[in-house]
Amino acid sequence: MTANAKVAFQNEPRTSINLFGRFDDLGHHGLPARLGIMGGTFDPIHIGHLACAEQAREAFNLDAVIFIPTNIPVFKQDRKVTSAADRLEMCKLAVESNPAFDVSALEIERGGETYAVDTLRELRAFYPENVELFFITGADAVAHITRWKESSEVAHLAQFIAVTRPGFSLTAEKKEEIEQGGLFKVHYLEATSLAISSSDLRERVSKSKSIRYLTMQRVRDYILTKGLYQEGVE
Repeated sequence: MTANAKVAFQNEPRTSINLFGRFDDLGHHGLPARLGIMGGTFDPIHIGHLACAEQAREAFNLDAVIFIPTNIPVFKQDRKVTSAADRLEMCKLAVESNPAFDVSALEIERGGETYAVDTLRELRAFYPENVELFFITGADAVAHITRWKESSEVAHLAQFIAVTRPGFSLTAEKKEEIEQGGLFKVHYLEATSLAISSSDLRERVSKSKSIRYLTMQRVRDYILTKGLYQEGVE
């Protein structure tokens, strides 16, 4: 994005953009601010996602965390993905009780395949420079960060919080490889282990098993009311 385009984007009325909800004005008071970005398919969102985001928020003094559901996840095209509208609504239901969380339809409204670099460019253009961006993702994803689309640009746009999940941690050699592969600034977070996955929840629903306490009650009710995941696991 050119400098002129960036200025024009930032000068648009905030109400006309309406992509970042309650945190549209973050950083516009001129003081430093930190924004966490948590992307994912969220099919469905569960308490593991929420706990990870909350622990990252606390550990790195983030002022807010925005959950951004993917539109078409590039690495999951081998299976059917629940509609973007349903995944977006479940995310909204899951985070509404936490004043430090919000959900953006940025990637869904952009359409097409989802790439981190495109999202980070839009966020960086929207927010003033005093807002630091922290991309929260799993350590397994960070292990391949040097192969992401336009990875050098990604490194320039945001810092990373790599969250260790049960059964996976980055070796010292892999961390060194990431550091040598670009200008990535990666922080590592050992979050409280929650051995929960979206695929586990989909499977449990398909087998008529309870998902109570594995996701927010509002999300559970939405899944059951809409009849999601009841036709087998893809």
